[in-house]
Amino acid sequence: MLPSIAVDELEVRLLRDGARAPARSRPGDAGHDLACVEPVALSPGARAKVPTGVAIALPDGVCGLVVPRSGLAARHGVVPALGLIDPNFRGELCVTLMNTGEEPFAAQAGDRIAQLLLVPFWAPALTVVDELPPSPDDRGADGWGSSGR
Repeated sequence: MLPSIAVDELEVRLLRDGARAPARSRPGDAGHDLACVEPVALSPGARAKVPTGVAIALPDGVCGLVVPRSGLAARHGVVPALGLIDPNFRGELCVTLMNTGEEPFAAQAGDRIAQLLLVPFWAPALTVVDELPPSPDDRGADGWGSSGR
């Protein structure tokens, strides 16, 4: 059973001058925008660790995922490597930003570069067994593409 999580606030610490707290662009948005605190320039195919100047205190049972901003990805091919923020981490959030596009990309301090998505998770104790129970349907061990087109 998943634990009940009731959190109305997330504590955020601004670590650097110019840092901006993660913020949703519109009410109801799932992700909180993350902004860089330093200019960044990426050649095509390059990647860089980009600081946000922000630290957060996630509650037990919640992790953070660093995910793309769809417009930045669609227009420029600039995406973050998926990042996982554990609830016990209190350091600065950084984004590994990658330019998968064909043109150089530059962002100025304060530009939004990724989103933080807060996700409840389940971390049960693991048990090594000799055999797994059968799947509830006929899939079994069939993998990618096994259900057809």
